[in-house]
This record gives sequence, structure tokens and C-alpha cells, in this order.
Amino acid sequence: MKAWVGVFGLMLAFNASAAGGQSTLDLLKAIAFAGHQTDYSGVFVYQYGNHVETSMISHVVDANGEYEKLEGLDGPKREIIRHREQVWCYRQNQMVQVESRKGKGKFPMLLPDQLSALSENYKVKEAGTDRVAGYETRVLLFQPRDKLRYTRKVWVDMGTGLLLKSAVLNDKNQIVEQYAFTELKVGKDVDRSWIASDEVKSLPGVGQMNQDKAEQTVNSGWVVDALPGGFKKTTELVRPMHGNHAPVTQLVFSDGLSAISVFVEPVSANENEKEGLSSRGAVNLYSKIVDGHVYHVVGEVPPITVIQVINSIRYNGK
Repeated sequence: MKAWVGVFGLMLAFNASAAGGQSTLDLLKAIAFAGHQTDYSGVFVYQYGNHVETSMISHVVDANGEYEKLEGLDGPKREIIRHREQVWCYRQNQMVQVESRKGKGKFPMLLPDQLSALSENYKVKEAGTDRVAGYETRVLLFQPRDKLRYTRKVWVDMGTGLLLKSAVLNDKNQIVEQYAFTELKVGKDVDRSWIASDEVKSLPGVGQMNQDKAEQTVNSGWVVDALPGGFKKTTELVRPMHGNHAPVTQLVFSDGLSAISVFVEPVSANENEKEGLSSRGAVNLYSKIVDGHVYHVVGEVPPITVIQVINSIRYNGK
């Protein structure tokens, strides 16, 4: 009952904002809350360049929390089930629990729980109305306050506040990547039978609180001097990586909407390390060898930003 009261209250905030009666922050809170507290299922498309991926997503909420099922509809079988912060992936014909790390959500839950920093780094503007998957939406623009991050454009359902479409734009206003629902069902008619299926009930940890302790911050001694304004460190850890003989240092930074990860590892004599820039949609990766270490910087930011960041990495000592 409390969850539905919260949804109703935030829907009022969402609609009041449309009439100019509430702040932009209230509107963003309504959108972020809707992604977690709305029952929905549908098909969405992810596009960048000539690449297209189609997926089906189901999301329901009950007394045991949130459940999400994501299935790839093309290519090899892909399936992910999430319950709270526990994640299972389909591997070798079975569901296997995998490591889950906190971070920015994926479509349609792109907005973080902490929204106050967004206004420091982006100007949020109304950009009219549109229809997506048969639903009336409001269109919002997140325009960065510098040229070191992308513009974001989102389409939000007027009835629920659920995000139905999202696009990343470069400095020429060209679409770098986008997600969009093509079919969508919202509310009580959403199929919930899969939650009670034998497959889901047999997954370890379902119906139990996640008891994992929060990750302990590690002071590795590696620092970045030229981050874009507004990016703050959210994680710093040393962990093993698949195929690596030595642990890898990882630092994660976020401005509330975009993330940048820095990886530092010793050069391996057995590996043919490649330097340079590569891209996949809005994500850019730059690798560079410096003084016996390999730096990798990956982020949902323009190429100029990952290059600026990698050139400012240094070891400051522990």
C-alpha cells in the first residue's frame, strides 16, 4: 500500500510540474521513482549506427521487492533476471548467479536515485510532446553545461512518468544511440506468472534480503587530475579480471547521468596490448601504455573526454 501511495504522490508531482506548479527536481524524482515502482512489460529496441538489438523486458513489484526479466529476441539466447541487487544470467543452458555492482541504471531506469547533482551539470528543458508505442509523452532535454559530455533526450509517459524512449546526441545534434519501446503494457494486466515459475523460485536468494556488505573503498594511490566538472568518485577498488594475472585497479566516476571508469593494470608480457580509441554507441574506450602500465578509460562521454582523462592519470602513492 505504501508503494502505491508513493506512486500516486509522485504522479501528482509529475502532472503538477507539467502545469508549472512543481520544480524540475520533483519531475525528475517522479520519473526515477516510476522506473522502480511501475509494473510494465514490453519490447524495446536499442540502436547505434547500423546495429539494432531487440529485447523484451518485464518488471513487477510485490512485497518481496522488484523483479525484472530481460530477454534478447535476436541472436543467441540472452536472459537476465534481477531481484533487488541479485542478478542471474543464462549461461551454458542454465541460470547462473553473477556479481552485481551498483551503478547507473539501464533503460528504462536511467535516472539515479540521487538527482540533486544533475542540475549542476545539465540544463533540463521541455522539448514538446510526442507519441511512443501508442503512449502520449513529454519530451525533455538534458543539455550539458560543457562540451565534455553528451546531450540526452528522453520521452516520458504522461500517465505514469515511465521513461519510454531515450536518445544520446552529439555536439552536431546527431543521434549516437537510442532506446525505444515499440510495444508496452503497463499496470495490473502485466503478466506476473513468471515470478512464481519453478525456474525463478529455484534461483538462490529469491525472496531473501541481500546480505552482502557494501564494498570497502580502497586507496590505490592512482588519481585523475582532469575529470570534467561535476564528476565525483563513486567506487575505487582492486579486483581480479578474467584472463589477467595481476589485479586491476578500477576507479568509477559519475556526474549523476554519465559514468567514467578508469582501469590500471601492469603490462603483461603474454598479452598483445592495443592502444587507441574504440566506440560502441555512446560508450568510448581509450587505451594507452604508460611506464609499464596499461590505462583503459571507458565512459558514456565523447571521445575528447576519455582522451583528456587518460592523459591526466598519475600515481600519487599510497
